[in-house]
Amino acid sequence: MTRSLLSRSGRALASAALLVSSSMFVCASAQTTGGRLTFVQPIEPPALVSAVNTSAYLATVSTKIMEGLLSYDPDGKPRPALAERWEVSPDGKRYTFTLRRGVKWHDNRPFSAEDVKFSLLEVWKKVHGRGRSTYEKVTNVTTPDDHTVVVELSEPSPVILSALSSYESQVIPKHIFENGDILTNPALNAPIGTGPFKFAEWRKGQYIRLVRNPDYWDKPKPYLDELVLQVIPDGGARAASLEAGETLMGLFNPVALSDAARIGRLPNLSVVTTGYQRLAPMYLMEFNLNKKPMSEPKVRQALAHAINRDFIVKNIYFGFGKPATGPIASTSSQYTTEGVTQYRSDIAAARRLLDEAGYPPAAGGMRFKMTLDTLRDPETLRTAEYLRQALRPLGIEVELRNSDLGTFIRNVYADYGFDATLNFINTLPDPTMGVDRFYLSSNIKKGTPFVNTSVRIPAIDELLTKARFENDPVKRKAMFADFQRIAQQQVPILNLFEMHFITVLNRKVQGYDADGEGPYASFKDIWLKQ
Repeated sequence: MTRSLLSRSGRALASAALLVSSSMFVCASAQTTGGRLTFVQPIEPPALVSAVNTSAYLATVSTKIMEGLLSYDPDGKPRPALAERWEVSPDGKRYTFTLRRGVKWHDNRPFSAEDVKFSLLEVWKKVHGRGRSTYEKVTNVTTPDDHTVVVELSEPSPVILSALSSYESQVIPKHIFENGDILTNPALNAPIGTGPFKFAEWRKGQYIRLVRNPDYWDKPKPYLDELVLQVIPDGGARAASLEAGETLMGLFNPVALSDAARIGRLPNLSVVTTGYQRLAPMYLMEFNLNKKPMSEPKVRQALAHAINRDFIVKNIYFGFGKPATGPIASTSSQYTTEGVTQYRSDIAAARRLLDEAGYPPAAGGMRFKMTLDTLRDPETLRTAEYLRQALRPLGIEVELRNSDLGTFIRNVYADYGFDATLNFINTLPDPTMGVDRFYLSSNIKKGTPFVNTSVRIPAIDELLTKARFENDPVKRKAMFADFQRIAQQQVPILNLFEMHFITVLNRKVQGYDADGEGPYASFKDIWLKQ
């Protein structure tokens, strides 16, 4: 990256909405069966079961193989999946699920209530990065018969019915995972599920292939014979494969955003932003608060003043985003800006805060050095280079360290060997599901990816813990409002902007985002137009 990145004028796409079609590509004619859908993403998943790893790039595959008790319509309302019916007791402390009959695991073993009980108690509640919050108050799970699950809680939980998707709470087979360490089970890389597609093979660094499940309960779906995920790290190569029709779908910004307008004008391709709204992705800078200087609030406030969010959105993400005002996305019903501190770009204020924090410039103007860990997608690399240049005038020397996903997870979440990171998280429809995992100190669990590593703020702990189980919507909203105010004042994490991901679709692809879950849908509704 060169100095021109900082000096050039703000150059966003003029009206991103005009070049992004919101078409769902659902055709009224009869669906064609058969065919292979090859889709592409920039980063290879570290495993294939989202129940134990919430990586965004893992769930694009796992949600086709594994299922949840419920699915959700485009408005976020629950629909039957592995559970046909459900009831909630008047006091909110008992959930009864009636399971679908005749469902088989991909190894031909019958799916039963014992699988759900095992998944909830041993995986969602203990291992899943967000599930530990969602299911904390679950005290008991009983199975009166093979098709009934009764979940009992010590206190009501207002988010459970929003958290039972194939992405958030995957049901895994007890007979495969009950013996040995769940986190090292070989089935994490060759999963057995109940979903519309079965795992076939994984050639590391090349592709993952799934095949149609002929025994799938929702007949005649799926319509496709095969799904193939190709991992192509190079953005130019991804664009070329989409243009040539070698791949028919690209997820999570598969092409350089600077090239999105041109791609969208091609006769065989469309660029859409649908399917990510429910995920509410947030791009952020995470700090290691266990280490100086990031343990000092004034240092973090200084960095917030030094970084120009508008510049990042306009010049690196070409308008596909919106500057964040705090830890909760503006699409959430819990969002507020009232009384929430905002940090405008102000180098003088940043210098003053660094001085007050005890980091005056030494000889040559240097204050301190820091590392910045990132993944290797092109926009993140450019953002990291921008930050390196933006912090240099403050006397901060930034060492950029980019790596593959597995190395990133190890450095950040297992070894805690970082000063700051750039990454995005899915904040999801409710902050209890997607946000508090990064802020609540009880979520600190070394080795678990994409959770809190070092934030320990008692006032935040109290608010987020109470909000998990508060059923009064007015009181709950007030708790989240106070949380946003404290989080922005303390800046334990610097939320930079709300992301607007793009998907590139070949016009042969029909039925994408038919259920509002976009890249995390099962793809059972997708078919190829001849």
